[in-house]
Amino acid sequence: MSKSETTKVNSKDIFSIYQENVDKMFNGVRQSVPKYHQSITNVQQEYLQAFENMIDSSITLQKEFVVKAGIVSDVPSASLKVIDDTTEEIVKASSIQNQVLLASIDATQQNIKTFNDNAKSFVELNKNILQSWISVFTTKNN
Repeated sequence: MSKSETTKVNSKDIFSIYQENVDKMFNGVRQSVPKYHQSITNVQQEYLQAFENMIDSSITLQKEFVVKAGIVSDVPSASLKVIDDTTEEIVKASSIQNQVLLASIDATQQNIKTFNDNAKSFVELNKNILQSWISVFTTKNN
């Protein structure tokens, strides 16, 4: 018998009512989480695209101004090397930061899974203890 079937059978029992309402709340959250995830992902993508467009437009505008004004825009090779090296190091640092963040998220997920498994074991242990106590104190009809 599933949880919902058990709940319907004992619909006036306080624990069944409590379980039914908790199930409804978690089901509502389960349905909302993918929508939140998709919305956040969409906002992040839109923000990234807007930021990229802003930078590209700014570079294009500045380049057009420099060309029309006749300003020399050549960069000395030493400066170009510093700029390229700095960009490369920023990209590497960002990659490392992302790896650390993803590892932290994975570790957090594993810790939650472990907690959940331990909670199930703890409940099972308490059920066994409770059953042991009940069997000691209940009178047996022979």
